[in-house]
Amino acid sequence: MKCPRCGFEEDKVVDSRTTKEGEAIRRRRECLKCAFRFTTYEYIERAPLMVVKKDGRREQYSREKLLTGLLKACEKRPVSREQLEKIVDEIEATILGKFKNEVKSTELGNLVIERLQSLDEIAYVRFASVYRQFKDINQFMSEVRGLLDRQKDRPD
Repeated sequence: MKCPRCGFEEDKVVDSRTTKEGEAIRRRRECLKCAFRFTTYEYIERAPLMVVKKDGRREQYSREKLLTGLLKACEKRPVSREQLEKIVDEIEATILGKFKNEVKSTELGNLVIERLQSLDEIAYVRFASVYRQFKDINQFMSEVRGLLDRQKDRPD
C-alpha cells in the first residue's frame, strides 16, 4: 500500500476492525518512512454493479463517486466522514440486496436523498438541487418550502 503523503510502499497496520455490518475491514496504517497515518478499507469483491443513467447509458457503480458527491454536498457542514461512510454502506447494502446487476441512477439518487434529509437539511438541498437539476429559483424554493412543511409536521 503506497503512503498517500510520501509514496513509500511499506507500512504497518496499527488497528484493524470490521465495520458494523461486517461487509468491510477498516485498517489504520502507518507509513514506515514518514510515520503518516491513514485509513484503508477492504471490501468483498463482487460482480460489478452497473448504474443505468437517465439517458440509458450504463456505467460501473463507483463507491468513490458516491462518496465524493456526498462530501461535496456536506462541505463546510457538521457532518463527519464516518457518517458519510455509513450512508454509503447502507446504500450499498440496499442496492446489493434489492438489485441484481443494475440499478437506475434515479433509485440511487433517491436513496441518497432519503438519508441526507434526516442527516443535514442544507446538504440535502445542495444534493437535491444538482440531482433534480433545478432549472430556476422557483424549483429551489419549492424544495425548501417542502422541507419546511415537513419540519412543521414533525412532532417535537
